[in-house]
Order: sequence, then C-alpha cells, then structure tokens
Amino acid sequence: MRYYEDDGRLKILLFVLALAFAVVSCSLVYNQVIRGDRLAREAEQHRSNVIKLQARRGTIYDRNGNVLAMSESCRTIYCNPQEVQEPYRTAEIIAEHLGGETADYVDALQQEGTFAYIKRQVDTKVADAIKADLADNKLPGVYYLQDSKRVYPYGSIGGQVLGIVGIDGNGLSGLELYYEDLLHGTDGEMIIETGNFGTPIAGAAAEVTDAIDGTDIVISLDINVQRVAEENIVEGVKEYKAESGSVMVTDPKTGEILAACSTPLLDASDLSVVEDGATSLKLVSDSYEPGSIFKVLTSAIGIEKGVINSSSTFYVPAYLQVGDDMVSDDDDRSYDMYMTLREILRRSSNTGAALVAQEEIGADSFAEGVEAFDIGHATGIDYPGEVEGIVKSRDEYDGSSVGSMSFGQGLAIPLVQMVRAVGAVANHGVPVTPHFLVSKATEKVEWPEGERIVSEDTARQVVDMMRTVVEEGTAMPAQVPGYDVAGKTGTGERADTTKGGYVEDKFTSSLIGFAPAANPTVLVYVGLNGTPYLAYASAAPVFSSIMGEALTDMGVLPAV
Repeated sequence: MRYYEDDGRLKILLFVLALAFAVVSCSLVYNQVIRGDRLAREAEQHRSNVIKLQARRGTIYDRNGNVLAMSESCRTIYCNPQEVQEPYRTAEIIAEHLGGETADYVDALQQEGTFAYIKRQVDTKVADAIKADLADNKLPGVYYLQDSKRVYPYGSIGGQVLGIVGIDGNGLSGLELYYEDLLHGTDGEMIIETGNFGTPIAGAAAEVTDAIDGTDIVISLDINVQRVAEENIVEGVKEYKAESGSVMVTDPKTGEILAACSTPLLDASDLSVVEDGATSLKLVSDSYEPGSIFKVLTSAIGIEKGVINSSSTFYVPAYLQVGDDMVSDDDDRSYDMYMTLREILRRSSNTGAALVAQEEIGADSFAEGVEAFDIGHATGIDYPGEVEGIVKSRDEYDGSSVGSMSFGQGLAIPLVQMVRAVGAVANHGVPVTPHFLVSKATEKVEWPEGERIVSEDTARQVVDMMRTVVEEGTAMPAQVPGYDVAGKTGTGERADTTKGGYVEDKFTSSLIGFAPAANPTVLVYVGLNGTPYLAYASAAPVFSSIMGEALTDMGVLPAV
C-alpha cells in the first residue's frame, strides 16, 4: 500500500514539474519570439534618451535682399534630475544668469525621470557662462543642446506678414505658417545611451541623425515701403478716429505685394504683448462692404457689355428707389441733374451708379460681370486665413441687389478681392494673383496671369475716368506731385448687427488707385474702418503719403 502512495506522489510531482516547464517554455517563446521586438524596443528606451535636434529655419529676404527673418544659433539647457546633487544651489546659479527666482528652476531640477527642460533658446554667451559657473562649483546634471531662434533685423516692421514661430520651431501665423513646409526643414535627433537611473554612460557614443535646414525664400515686400505703410496707417487710425486700418501695396502687372498691414500691428520680435487681431491681415481674413470703390467695377462691366461708355449721359435724380430704400448721394445733392458716366465717378454719385446698373446694365449682365471679376471668390493669395466673403449669386438677387451692389453695398468681401479686381483694370484688363513669394532657394516662382476680364479699351476708359476722380473729384487729396495717379474713393456704411440697417457715422473709408495711370507700377489700397470721416478727408491723404514713397522706392521718376 505504501508503494502505491509513493508512486502517486511521484506522478503528481512529475506532473507539476512538467507543467512548470511548459509554462516557462511558453513564457520564453512568447517573450523572445512573439514579444521579442517590442521588449527590445522597451529595453532600448529605458537605456537611452532621444533628444530632438531642431533644423535651422530658412531665412526670409525682401525683394532687395534685406534679411527680414533669420535663425540665430542659441542653446537649449536641460538636466538629468537623477544626477543633480544640489538642486537649490544649482537653481540659484541658473537664476543669476537667466533672471527670475531660484524657485522658478527648482521644479525641473527635482523632477522624476531623466530629462527636463530648464530653458530653451538661451543666448549662447549666457549658456556658456552658466556652464562655466556650474563647473566651477562642481554641480553636475545640467546639459546643453545646439538650438536656434528666430530673429528680426528690422524689428517690428513687417511682423504681421512674416508671422510668428513657436518655441518648437513651427510657424504659427503669417508666411511662417503658410510656408512652413519650405522654411522648417527636417529635424534630426540625438540618442544618448544611459545606464541606471538614466545617467549618460561615460564615453558612450551618441547616435546622431543630422537635421536638414529649411529653404531660404525671397518675398516681394519692400522694407522701406512696408515701414512707411505701417507708420501712415497707424497715424491715420489715430488722426481719423478709426477702429482699425489696412494697407496693401502691389505691382499690378505682376501681383507682387510690396507692403501689407492692418492694425493692430504685430511685433514678431516681442511677443510679450499681442493684441487681438494682430496676427492676421484684415484685408484677407475679414469682410467689409467695399463702398464706392466698387463703382470702378460697375463702370467696367457696363462698358464691357457695350451698353455705356465714359461719355454716356444720364438724367440722375437726387433720390432713387432701390428696392425698399431711397438712395441719395453723400454730398446731399437735392436736385436732379444730367451726368456723364465720368461725372458719376468724379462725384461718386450713388444714385448715378444705381441708375446705370438697374436701367442700363441689368441684373443678368451685372451678375455675369461680378462673377468675371471673381468677387466672392478667394484670390489665392499666399497668406493664411483668406475668406471668400458674402456675395449674392444671380438667383439670390432681390429688388435692391443690383442697385445697392453697384455702389458697394449689399455685399461683404475681404478687400484683397478689390485689390485684384482693380489691379486687373490697371493691368489693361488682365488679373494677376496678389502674392508674396518670389523665389525659393534659387528657383523663381511663377504666378500665371488669369483670364482677361475686360478689353484693353474698356480698361483704358475706366482708367481715364479714375484719373479725373483724382485730378478734380473726390480723390483730389490723393494726388502725388509730379505723378499721374488714377484712383477712386469709397465710403462703405457699417451694418448694424443688433438693430439692422447701418450705424450712423461709422464708415469704411477707402481709396484704391495706381500710378503712373497709363502704365502702372504701383497700386495702393488704404482702408479706415469705423471712422466718422468720408474717404476724401481721411483715406485719401494717407494714400498719397504711401503712394509717394512706393513710387520713389520702385524707381518711378516724376513726369514733371
């Protein structure tokens, strides 16, 4: 009996041993074969630190080769908290060089883990001084990486166009964002082998994948024109009690943008205070009623359709029914009179423009013309945040649409669309896309022309009428001595979003024009939003100052 009991225990023992062997074998197979790669990666992660090496962003130059934005070498300071022996004394020395309080740096030095940032984008001289001071005091655990930061040789000028770069080296606004793929390059990495507690192994080689620097670009800005545009619009907003203002200066033959800004401006070199709206161009991102500058397009549409010309004469009443509203002129004319199309533009007559659009052009032709000028469609400008605006299609027209749109009411668009459309008139009927990028690396970027909108003859007639507006009409303060300037004023009313209708004494006063009129080199748009002043007394003088600088800078000599 005893024999059988011993034999049973032996069998049980053998079974348990076999089971244990099977479990261990399965575990080995599972961990070494099935999970082998994963476990190897985890082990590698535990014995290494991976640190990103930031690529140098491409430099941005203006059209004349001036450096507008560049990356400057600096240092990122980090630590291995497991190696830091005296965190408070270490933090004290760091604070002496970087500023702030000792407590600002202690947390990083005492973190769990093996890596913590202390400060990024530190000037190289300051980082070297910290390194030397810590070494003299025999305080280990602090390390330094090559880094780069964005600097702006011209300070705040052009900051809104250039945009912001974040601490991680990524573009956050402006051209820095729009051309992120070009400018950023490809970041590298450094893998540091570590031992227990993440301590770097002395003498161990670091595995480095070099960063690939970003591409340099040339943009169309002229830093001198940009400076004058910014100075004048800031002063104009203040002097004419406007809520904000915008400027765009282009070459209407190519679409290259020589200057662009809107208030509040952005100082990309100092981001301690960034006002709401400073990181975008209102000309691109916001929609407004264009006002009477739209009469340029109304005239071009009528002439191109063959129903009017610059000498066509109309009996224009003091008041005209447009839908449910009675329209009148800004000069408070209380009498009827005969006007040519030229006189309608010279006086900027709302009743005249509405009469021509409603009775001569008609809804179908007017809608076709608005569509031909691409009003209500994105221009394709190379700047983030472009909106299309709100423009009725032909099948949405009501009784007031044609009449009100003829003088720039009843639609809301980003004013870059007017820059493109009036630029087409200046360019003998052919549109071009307003743009900043001129070349990337050594490759020139082509921006093709659009399809012709109006004939050369139509464009010539409209230009000649716009010349009259500047010589003896509502845009007289826009004159630039010695130059032949064509232009048109606009005073768009502000819609009241709470009560309906329009806000009293709140206008978008604007002026768009170009010179020399017959063969333009420079086009300027100036807009003052929320001003109580009409364009004649506000936008026009600002336009004159900016146009004068731009013509001089572009090498256009006065005719007399």
